[in-house]
Amino acid sequence: MKLYSFPISALEKAINKRLLTLVSPHREWFGDRWQQKPYKKSFIEHKAMPLITVLAKGKTWDDETFATELADWNVKFYDAEVEVLRPMVDGDGLIQLMQKNMPDARKQAILAKFEDRHA
Repeated sequence: MKLYSFPISALEKAINKRLLTLVSPHREWFGDRWQQKPYKKSFIEHKAMPLITVLAKGKTWDDETFATELADWNVKFYDAEVEVLRPMVDGDGLIQLMQKNMPDARKQAILAKFEDRHA
């Protein structure tokens, strides 16, 4: 998946903001890992940025391209990660403008991806 050129610092800020509102045990689980540089880098590269790409480009892709890109995003999500990423799909904060006009069926497909690839 060709990643959308979204500023990583803005994405990190959105994730940090979301971390403050997580409930236990998700806050502890994600917070501990988020402090580790290898995890942080991997989470951004393999989970958060592909989500941003799907949100930014997904509303203009045809159905086949959307389905292919979503299928190619082959990662495993943990409970706390889903709790961090779900508000981005629902339109929280900076991401809200990117997911505006995203068809509901595509939003549901992204949320279903979280559940299908859930650990």
